[in-house]
Amino acid sequence: MFCKNCKALLFPNKDGKLVCRKCGAEITPTEDQEVITHKSRDREMAVLGEISGTLPTTDIECSECGNRTAYWVLRQTRAADEPATRIYRCTKCSHSWREY
Repeated sequence: MFCKNCKALLFPNKDGKLVCRKCGAEITPTEDQEVITHKSRDREMAVLGEISGTLPTTDIECSECGNRTAYWVLRQTRAADEPATRIYRCTKCSHSWREY
């Protein structure tokens, strides 16, 4: 996500907001948005994601609440010759888990 004022990259802070390190602008996600972070060896990157209604759903049981519907995404978390990781998030309790 980029700053609307100076077009610099926004980074997550401990309060769940996105902050511009260049001009100091802050963005607070709305109720239907979520800050999804990805950590690599030397930095943390944030994406402001629309969770409700934009991701595909599947029939899989949540181990936390027993709900049978979850959002899912595929991410290449390992080497290119390895299979992708399936990441699930329960539509009821927002519990997240993954399958390799």
